[in-house]
Amino acid sequence: MLSSERRSLVRFLVIYLGSTFALFALGAYIFYNFQKHQIIDSQNDKLKLKSEHLVQKLRVLHRTFDKPLFYPNDPTFDSAIYNLDKKYIFGTFQPENIEWGREYYQKGDKLFYLYRMQPYYLGAAYLLVSQSLDKKPLEELVKMLVLFLLGAGVLFTLLGLFLGRLFTAPMRESIELMDRFIEDTTHELNTPISTILSNIELIDTLYECEGKTEMKRIEMASKTLSRLYEDLTFLKLNHNYHRKVERLNLSNLLNERIEFYHTLIEAKMISVITKIEPDVFVEMDKNDAIRLLDNILSNAIKYNYKSGQIEVLLTARTLEIQNEGNGIKKEHIEFVRNRFKRADSSEGGFGIGLDIIEQIAKRYHFRFDILSDENQPTKVILSW
Repeated sequence: MLSSERRSLVRFLVIYLGSTFALFALGAYIFYNFQKHQIIDSQNDKLKLKSEHLVQKLRVLHRTFDKPLFYPNDPTFDSAIYNLDKKYIFGTFQPENIEWGREYYQKGDKLFYLYRMQPYYLGAAYLLVSQSLDKKPLEELVKMLVLFLLGAGVLFTLLGLFLGRLFTAPMRESIELMDRFIEDTTHELNTPISTILSNIELIDTLYECEGKTEMKRIEMASKTLSRLYEDLTFLKLNHNYHRKVERLNLSNLLNERIEFYHTLIEAKMISVITKIEPDVFVEMDKNDAIRLLDNILSNAIKYNYKSGQIEVLLTARTLEIQNEGNGIKKEHIEFVRNRFKRADSSEGGFGIGLDIIEQIAKRYHFRFDILSDENQPTKVILSW
């Protein structure tokens, strides 16, 4: 799966699954609170029933007050009786801050029920009963909701992947069509470009003829086409390309690539200032190194002013290439790193150079930075 396709799929899944889970979470929260109130109401009803049984026992005691009185005690709940002035008479507990205006209320894990007795038995006007909240039904409810959300999550994730791939299928088809076009185009370009370049070199070496300027223009155009061919081939075969990583002398290779672009540099009357340390070695595939240097140099030439300047600095840990041109707005720097994106449409190109640099830099764990601003020089920095 290509990175653009992967990004689209991830964005779709984030929106789809995020909204789905948010909706399910809201529904689960509402359902949990509804069921919680049902469970608490059920336990309150049981507490009320216990209080009525206790009142019946108090009524019996009231009728037999001439005999020894024993307060009816039930170990399953606490109770206490109060007089009309809400003064404590007797009970198995004596809670504080009683909410006299409410029939049912809850404090922490305790449920309370206040029963108003009429007529008064043994001088008691109020009966307060309490028991601990039975959390087991709530725990079972939470467990059920968690299992439901997990099951729904798996189901909707699979459905999201299916829908995401279905939605990105047109993108994949378009990419595959573009890849086939690039493959066919590069195949057709290879032979004529190679023929043109080899014959130009032969003519320049073996013959002294007029039209040297015209020959240089042909050579310059051919080298531009050659680099484009190499870039398109890289985009198509990057993941299947067999690389031979070796210890490369980057100093020598950089001088060679600057010489390769001599015709293009001369055509724009650009001066090149080089500070290249000798014998700087890196572990790279040679073709990747050439492609990396070519794209940086060609961009420095292409987006430079006529009669401008290029500065090339190579040290043991960094490569810096700076040109003079219109520059890149700071907010566009990340944008132009993407494939087929260009900040300046006045110059030709497909917007693939920086993407190729980015890919190669990531493969070899290089740091790739672009320093620029509008109407300011642009500096590309590679460090390893």
